[in-house]
Amino acid sequence: DSPSVEKNAPWGLARISHRDSLSFGTFNKYLYAEDGGEGVDAYVIDTGTNTDHVDFEGRANWGKTIPEGDEDVDGNGHGTHCSGTIAGKKYGVAKKANVYAVKVLRSNGSGTMSDVVKGVEWAAEAHIKKAKAGKKGFKGSVANMSLGGGSSRTLDLAVNAAVDAGIHFAVAAGNDNADACNYSPAAAENAVTVGASTLADERAYFSNYGKCTDIFAPGLNILSTWIGSKYAVNTISGTSMASPHIAGLLAYYVSLQPSDDSAFAVEKITPKKLKEALITVATSGALTDIPSDTPNLLAWNGGGSSNYTDIVAQGGYKAGSTVEDFEEHIHKLVNHAEEVMHKELGAIYSEIKDAVAV
Repeated sequence: DSPSVEKNAPWGLARISHRDSLSFGTFNKYLYAEDGGEGVDAYVIDTGTNTDHVDFEGRANWGKTIPEGDEDVDGNGHGTHCSGTIAGKKYGVAKKANVYAVKVLRSNGSGTMSDVVKGVEWAAEAHIKKAKAGKKGFKGSVANMSLGGGSSRTLDLAVNAAVDAGIHFAVAAGNDNADACNYSPAAAENAVTVGASTLADERAYFSNYGKCTDIFAPGLNILSTWIGSKYAVNTISGTSMASPHIAGLLAYYVSLQPSDDSAFAVEKITPKKLKEALITVATSGALTDIPSDTPNLLAWNGGGSSNYTDIVAQGGYKAGSTVEDFEEHIHKLVNHAEEVMHKELGAIYSEIKDAVAV
């Protein structure tokens, strides 16, 4: 099954589809399975989504506005950006997924913990309803929560309960360059907690870390959909941008399963199983500046294969060339060049001396 190739793709998409560090030849090429995301609903629990944006091709829907008296509009941009990374035609990991905007933060970006919890509960109920209805072609649901605050057991438990209800859930690790275990929903055990990486395969300087961080995904200078028009785009940074790469990847992997109503229907892949698979197939050891208690794992989409069983069977991949190796390599090349130059200069100098002596 030869992969589809998106040329001029955002670097984040390219990175999760290649095992090795991006090069001049790969930094804008996203390898993917064409039907990635099909039959999967993505609940984006955020500031809302610009559902009219052309990159959603009509697949973005307004789910629910939780804050009382607030409008059914993303007045901020954050939620739209995350939605684009999950499911946009150009900017998204899972290009056929459906987006459901769950607005829990007001247009100014502020919100209450109770509204966030209500949003998680609303998404879980919507998923259960859809799963029970047995709609043709429906494969499952994912959720993304690129927001967080101090530790809140209530929020962690709400996220864990949504996962128990069958939602594959990605959450941002946080942007304080601190231990993610002290933040919520980053500390929610059942979710996939995502740290941010850079184009140079470093941990982003702001990214939280620690044992509560499950995996890393691109989060610095990420281009995606925005508000203001149906063509608007913006480049922003944060673990908020890393998490939707994983929510998109979860939707992508869920969609590679046969649908419930097909002749090949298999037992539904549980969020726990898929989280384990995501971690198993990740690229290990590729990132620098990863503290010792933090998994050095970078997300991988299977390189464009549409055969989930094959992808998982391949297992993980140990990054061959770390940045240190690369730097050492450059250092050697520079030293060699200097040596050659000195030798040649020496030879030229002797020639000049000889010529002058004549």
